[in-house]
Amino acid sequence: MKEFRKCSKEMLEFINESPTCYQVVENITRKLSGQGFVELREADDWRLTDNGAEDNQPKGYYVVRNDSSVIAFRLPSRKEEVMPVCTEEIRGFHIVASHSDSPCFKIKESPEIFVDEHYVKLNTEKYGGMILSTWLDRALSAAGRISVREKGKVVTKSVNVDRDLFVIPNVAIHMNRDMNNGVAYNPQVDMLPLFADCSDGKKKNLLMKQVAKAANVKQEDILAHDLLLYVREKGRLIGENGEFVLSPRLDDLQCVYASATAFLATASEQYINVCAVFDNEEVGSGTRQGADSTFLEDTLRRIAETLGMTESRYLRLVADSFLISADNAHAVHPNHPEKADPTNRPYVNGGIVIKYHGSQKYTTDAVSAAKMKMICEKAKVPYQTYTNRSDIPGGSTLGNISTAHVSVSSVDIGLPQLAMHSAVETAGAKDTGYAIEALTEFYGE
Repeated sequence: MKEFRKCSKEMLEFINESPTCYQVVENITRKLSGQGFVELREADDWRLTDNGAEDNQPKGYYVVRNDSSVIAFRLPSRKEEVMPVCTEEIRGFHIVASHSDSPCFKIKESPEIFVDEHYVKLNTEKYGGMILSTWLDRALSAAGRISVREKGKVVTKSVNVDRDLFVIPNVAIHMNRDMNNGVAYNPQVDMLPLFADCSDGKKKNLLMKQVAKAANVKQEDILAHDLLLYVREKGRLIGENGEFVLSPRLDDLQCVYASATAFLATASEQYINVCAVFDNEEVGSGTRQGADSTFLEDTLRRIAETLGMTESRYLRLVADSFLISADNAHAVHPNHPEKADPTNRPYVNGGIVIKYHGSQKYTTDAVSAAKMKMICEKAKVPYQTYTNRSDIPGGSTLGNISTAHVSVSSVDIGLPQLAMHSAVETAGAKDTGYAIEALTEFYGE
């Protein structure tokens, strides 16, 4: 249990340092660079050298798109002989996909709204499907990226205003007696964050002043922004023996952390290992950096092309490839066990969840499920199964979207959690370690 707790604490540190998708990718690429991975730009020619055959050669490569999605890959290498596998011996791609975004509020352009010459609040809009009430009465701040003017060019910078800055105050029970009987929150009215007291005559653009200070740039050089609200509460272990994890953004940074950790831990002798982290899953993935873009296909094709492979050879690789779509799953709720399927009932700390859906919102079938079960058995990791109740519609995820572009066998998995899409979610302290062990087994094949 101690090792599981250690693993979960490290995961929580990653989440605490990753308030938005931009910091997620920034932190992942920092880890990759620190372990000898080299960045490739999509606009440049690619040259792939031996995979770590000598100390001065790359351990692998990564590609970033739009600052919020990243695909890292590692070429196969023999373990006994420190040398690359011959190109003709490569069998395919082993891919794990997760997502960098979480439901939150996006700050609109010209966001400051003045109320009675006393308050400044911000104009925001929903990003993704949120449990709105969970954002009330919490310390919040802003993070994301800005585009700034620098020497006549536009450059982007990530930014995190690392202080308690906003709150979305509830209406007192005395003024809304129906509050505990269920309230339909209006995001344009009820969910706007209080920012400042302007009774002393404070001017406009207070937010950009804070953002410029945090990014160490001149306020007048900020041309545009992608700023999101985030919960300031830090993740922690709770429960009698610290057996539960309570944290913002567990969906899907728990899987992001597990997949990146496993990817960095091992190489395959037969497969090109790929770790893909996409943005915009929470809003349908239909962006140039989402799973419904050409990002994954473009990257895989360019790997094959740079290795001198023909189109036929690339298609042969795809035919022998496997994708694990890793996005958290619903656990049985202690207060509402009736919400779960009668026979497929995953619990937190119960291990990997293999997800099924009759209408193929999850890609799992008999073949891919069997492969995932064998991976878990080899890693000595427990697994569970999940389906929706037949009378409750569920969400979708990355698997079927990704395989529409790259036709590989795929399984949808996740880690069991409670309160999905809440501002703060609950999961099991053991499950992050289980995922790392299973995915390390997969990447080591």
